[in-house]
Amino acid sequence: MKKLTTSVLIVVLSSSFFVANAQQRKSDTVRTQNIEEVVVTGALGIKKKADAVTNAQQVVGTKELNQASAPNAVQALTGKVSGLQITQTDNGVGATSRIVIRGNKSISGNNQALVVIDNVISSADVLTQIPPEAIESINVIKGLQGAALYGQQGVNGVIIVATKRGAKSEKMQFTLTSSIQMTQAFKFPIVQQQYGKGYPHEPAFSAGDPDYNGATYVPFENMSWGPAYNNPDIGGQMVPSGLPQANNQFIYEKFAPVKDHFSKFFKNGVILQNGITVNSGGADSYAMLSINRLENDFVVEGDKLRQNSFLLKAGKKLDKLRIDGTVNYISKITNQSDSELYNDILQMPTMNDVRKYRNSGIEGGLSAFTKNPYYQIEHTRQNTINDYLSGILSLQYDFNKNINLTYTGNVFLNNSRSDNHDDGFKATQIYDAGLTFDGGNLQDYTQNANYDSYYINRTVNTRSYYGDIMLNFNYDLTDDINLKLNLGNNIQDSYRTARSMGGTNLIVPGWYDIRNVNSPIQPGNLNGAAALDNIAFENSTTRQRIVAGFANLDLSYKDYLFLNSTFRIEQSSVLSTFYNGELHNKTYPYYSVGLSFVPTKAFEGLKNDVINYIKIAPSFTRVGNTSAVLPYNTTNVGVIPAGYPFPGLPGYGVNAAQTNRAIKPEFISTVDLNVQLGFFNDRITLEGSIYQSDTKDLITNANVSNTSGLNTLKDNFGKTRMKGLEIDLGITPFKTQDFTWNLRASFAKSRTTVIDLPNGLDEVALAVPYQTVGLGVFAIKGSDAQVIKATTFQRDDQGRIIVGADGVPLQSTTLTSMGRVTPDYTLGLNTSIRYKSFTLSGTMDYRKGGKFASLGKSILTFAGMTEDTAGFDRSQGYVIPNSVQIVNGQSVANVTPVGGTADYDGVAGYFSSQSLQRLGEPMVLDATAFKVREIALSYDIPKSVLSSTFVTGFTVGLFARNPFFVYSKENRNYADPETSYTNGNGAGIAIAGQYPSQRSFGINLKATF
Repeated sequence: MKKLTTSVLIVVLSSSFFVANAQQRKSDTVRTQNIEEVVVTGALGIKKKADAVTNAQQVVGTKELNQASAPNAVQALTGKVSGLQITQTDNGVGATSRIVIRGNKSISGNNQALVVIDNVISSADVLTQIPPEAIESINVIKGLQGAALYGQQGVNGVIIVATKRGAKSEKMQFTLTSSIQMTQAFKFPIVQQQYGKGYPHEPAFSAGDPDYNGATYVPFENMSWGPAYNNPDIGGQMVPSGLPQANNQFIYEKFAPVKDHFSKFFKNGVILQNGITVNSGGADSYAMLSINRLENDFVVEGDKLRQNSFLLKAGKKLDKLRIDGTVNYISKITNQSDSELYNDILQMPTMNDVRKYRNSGIEGGLSAFTKNPYYQIEHTRQNTINDYLSGILSLQYDFNKNINLTYTGNVFLNNSRSDNHDDGFKATQIYDAGLTFDGGNLQDYTQNANYDSYYINRTVNTRSYYGDIMLNFNYDLTDDINLKLNLGNNIQDSYRTARSMGGTNLIVPGWYDIRNVNSPIQPGNLNGAAALDNIAFENSTTRQRIVAGFANLDLSYKDYLFLNSTFRIEQSSVLSTFYNGELHNKTYPYYSVGLSFVPTKAFEGLKNDVINYIKIAPSFTRVGNTSAVLPYNTTNVGVIPAGYPFPGLPGYGVNAAQTNRAIKPEFISTVDLNVQLGFFNDRITLEGSIYQSDTKDLITNANVSNTSGLNTLKDNFGKTRMKGLEIDLGITPFKTQDFTWNLRASFAKSRTTVIDLPNGLDEVALAVPYQTVGLGVFAIKGSDAQVIKATTFQRDDQGRIIVGADGVPLQSTTLTSMGRVTPDYTLGLNTSIRYKSFTLSGTMDYRKGGKFASLGKSILTFAGMTEDTAGFDRSQGYVIPNSVQIVNGQSVANVTPVGGTADYDGVAGYFSSQSLQRLGEPMVLDATAFKVREIALSYDIPKSVLSSTFVTGFTVGLFARNPFFVYSKENRNYADPETSYTNGNGAGIAIAGQYPSQRSFGINLKATF
């Protein structure tokens, strides 16, 4: 894959260079916009010409965002910006993402990019709810110097979103958009097709079980340790399968593999998007109303999302006063099952078509040891209603042509209400079908079939205020020198309440209400609910505030030399402490300076037929980060342990995890160099950035002596260093009146190293999904900030696996570094080809290297489904390849089968053993991946055709999203390398309960009149 990708890239870029050169020597029929003519919106809404920008930024316009009708803005942005990493943390109907620019700078703090919408700070959650159709542009500020005005919140880069605003035309304009797309789950694990359902010598039928070359066919097994499909005594025959139905009769299936059997559970989903936008205005006013509806009928039956969004923007200029207002309301309703059911699907033998068990419940399901996924769909539900309301008021008063005062204020309210329930199960059917457990029920046989019902309600309310006031100066100091100065104040105030209640054992089945709960969960029991629906129980009220003063200075000399400097002094309430009867809180300064020099304007002789533009922009930034310090961490607040000191009653205790009350922000110092080049009148553009960010005074937890009464102390310890490189190449090989071809390729590489940690601490655990599994993501001193560590097979000095006398591999008891999570590099390619009224566009990227772990692979191995559990005659046993035994201190080639005997029992016992399930090494895989993100073809109906109608523009298009993925050879579609079970810093582990990737094919249209 690497050779193919590199070769194609070289051929495309080199040929494009010569074609662009050749065509440039002729006269272009269509003018190309020069780099320096572009105006971008930066921090705090300050607009600058591209020449004056002193850091790396990339703008994605509305056309690119909407070419493939992505259901939300985050998905529309994926693959279009170099250095932007978007990780899917939930593949369900309400998909969530983690957004990181360049890489991690902090170990314990937040590393996600700041999201700013219409010049006010927002969140990634809100961005995922905004329809791409409502967005005018997204500016991704990668260089920290451009984000320094946001202080500690901009420490990870900024995504600045500008929604559409009304036109100045007095004629009312309507725009209708609509799309329909079919979604499919794909990239299912590739599994062995050699052996079917069963387990060696497991008793199933009361009349006795035939022996199939050492294996037993067990109709209700969830594992594939049964007979070979080519065994003439059973292969291809119709056999009883699953548990007996309510009438004690079996469903019969052919003992042969079903093609793509995992896919049978998933249906074709449908996503409908419809929107209308109304524009009107005049020379001094505008108004715009955008209404959009999204309906997602997901690939899992019964899972649905309904979202309505309303965006109203209006503005008016009254002499020296300008008023702009925005109101945005989004209502989202999500109804979904628990994705943990995919864990059970992965264990399904290849002979089973799960759809046959749709109405069989648990007692008639395809296995006695897993839940019927259709029962889970019907009886385990997670329903969430989210309402978001935001209002923005912007005022600008012009004192004169050089001085104005601006104010931007925002209040947003968010209410999220979730009702999760499970009807539980209690076995009642007495089996009488010729089985060994006839006369009893499923609980009698498995001892764990029954489980309790539950109901849990969570409500989270957030109210936030954001306000900026700025005094702005713009003066020409001389004919050659211009000064722009912005002085301002920023206040942010956030108030959040979270309330959870619920419990187990519903008194009246089907009534989901706290009054119907027989065994309530104590409010302080954080883990009581997590054990039921994997979501923590939260009851808290928090308020936090940031107050800051800031200044932004821009100086320009003769339009070719630009200086930008920012200063912000900030106070955050999370650092407040109260002791000795006084409140203490320090302020911290953050600052930056950047320079932009355009030699081709300073020295006209540098410009020629080949090179027309050069820009060099170095910068330095120093900002802080307190995101690892939560509200009230610095205050000695007690805890309310559940059942302590008396069972069933709440108590009060001292929090054993304390924070130093003198803690200060992590400080990140960044040096960045950005260079832009334009060739052949910008028919070829090349932009490169190299950067280094040093984070000092890392905020993390250190272990302390137990004699202190504490477990951990959060304080400033350690240092990290992030280095990276980004290259963006834009080429327009052809550009005529009828035909235009644009190419944009990118290269990005970033690596964060942990230079120092507290004394006695060599690593910090970032994510450990299960305590019983030897697997986790760690920040390791002297190594990378995101490293997967796992328990491993013991090996000799030649790397051969050491086995014991029974042929079973010996395992290490400590975790070993398996490699870093971050890729070696990423390549991106975006292309757009226009011929007359047709436009073909595509987005793809290639991720090389890095590691990730798939817990789904462990499940498949346990069930006898992975390819390495077959490909040999199981009845003859299995000798670990390239293994040795240690005899008298020497490595001797191993010939002993696992389990010590050359039979089927030893093979099944080894691969399905608990010790192998808990071993981390086999789960760690190469994260290399090539992905085609989008392909879109659109047709603009010529205006001459529409001239006799009231329609002024009409576009129709076909598109595909995620149509084609290729993973590394060792990743047999076990999981998407970009998925993760957490949106924190421990990305790199995909749990078994995450659905496979989805692709979409659809049609869209846009009409304007």
